[in-house]
Amino acid sequence: MKEINIKSLGAVSGVGFDNTEVFKKAFSEENTKVIVPEGEYYTGPVTIKSNSELHIEKNAVLKFISDFNAYPPVYTRWEGVRCYAMHPMIYAENAENVVVSGEGTIDGCGKAWWKALRDKKARDAGPETEIEKRLASLNPGYEKQPGGGGGRKSQFLRPAFVQFNTCKNVLLKGITVKNSPFWTIHPLFTTGLKIEGITIVNPADSPNTDAIDIDSCKDVEIRDCDISVGDDGIAMKSGNGEDGVAAAFPTENVVVENCTVRFAHGGAVIGSETAAGIRNVSFKNCSFIGTDRGIRVKTRRGRGGILENLSFSDITVDGCLCPIAFNMYYMCGADPDEWYFDLDEKEVTDVTPMIRDVKIDGVKARGCRSSAGFFVGLPEAKISGLSIRNCLFELDEKNVEDTDLSEMFVGIPHIDERSIRVRNAELAMENVSVIGASESVVYK
Repeated sequence: MKEINIKSLGAVSGVGFDNTEVFKKAFSEENTKVIVPEGEYYTGPVTIKSNSELHIEKNAVLKFISDFNAYPPVYTRWEGVRCYAMHPMIYAENAENVVVSGEGTIDGCGKAWWKALRDKKARDAGPETEIEKRLASLNPGYEKQPGGGGGRKSQFLRPAFVQFNTCKNVLLKGITVKNSPFWTIHPLFTTGLKIEGITIVNPADSPNTDAIDIDSCKDVEIRDCDISVGDDGIAMKSGNGEDGVAAAFPTENVVVENCTVRFAHGGAVIGSETAAGIRNVSFKNCSFIGTDRGIRVKTRRGRGGILENLSFSDITVDGCLCPIAFNMYYMCGADPDEWYFDLDEKEVTDVTPMIRDVKIDGVKARGCRSSAGFFVGLPEAKISGLSIRNCLFELDEKNVEDTDLSEMFVGIPHIDERSIRVRNAELAMENVSVIGASESVVYK
């Protein structure tokens, strides 16, 4: 493999110099290891080819410019729907044997992106800028596409920070990733992925900056990562609604071990884009600190997919709203008056989600401010094969919050009990304690 230090190609460290063309030249051929040395280097998108490596050395920082027009459209998946969106900052497509490594840092400089999104949402704006109008023309019918509310209406489809699209044999190791404009690590339609020992830091109020979103991928290992974000931590996804069903690429065979997640909406997350199915997923020996929820499974009618053979073992949750939440009435990105949230039984279709065969063992949670658990299925698609064993849940008696904050739902009646709530779910429990509640489980 040929090694290239970017300085040998004219890279300049410091504010005011755009190194985009340097990286294009560096990755102009396959079988190349591109080294970023100590210093601070600004650039636009970086695309990695097969059998190549981006290596960021200790005390090196790769910063991405906030010129929105520098990230031209690519065909990808954005919030669960295949469409054109802005070019990811670090990107590989139809490549194999790709590595991103090192002890350095990549910085998405997300502040400008977050500010622009908030402004557009506050004004309820449609496409305005050159890049937004271009995306709108490439995405006919975008107004009717489902999404989580991250920018579909305005077509301000912010770039994923690191995306491997339709790749094989990918390794992401050691680096620190911070200030992502949108989803941070987003492997898509990829087989054979390892993520080892990385650190991800996004501010708690940064919108839609999930840490790791495994999206229609298989044979994935995630180990020894440290994450602090304001949205979901480590999430499994497989497309949204009819488009995800048509793509027919499930997420399967995923192992997550020895990871820490702080301050996220959820630590171990399945969904909410679930259309092609998610199966054979295992979270082991993980710690979730200050997260709203520890283990979180979220979907709703219209999102589709069979979620099965999910395992969560030896998990600690410290300071949360609700340690475990399985929610099939997930509210984000939908009108609360829509049929998704009806309590009556509906016809089962291709976009009716299913949850089955879930094992939860050895979860220890303390400081649960809202409730000890939330398991709500659909009347036409009950959660089945759910077992909880050897778990301890301790309610916070001083910092009590509304039970409705246990999950982000619409349509489910309020209850006052802070116990494990079960509705439309078949639950088996063994050696489970809820400290601070008069009864362990309420069926409402």
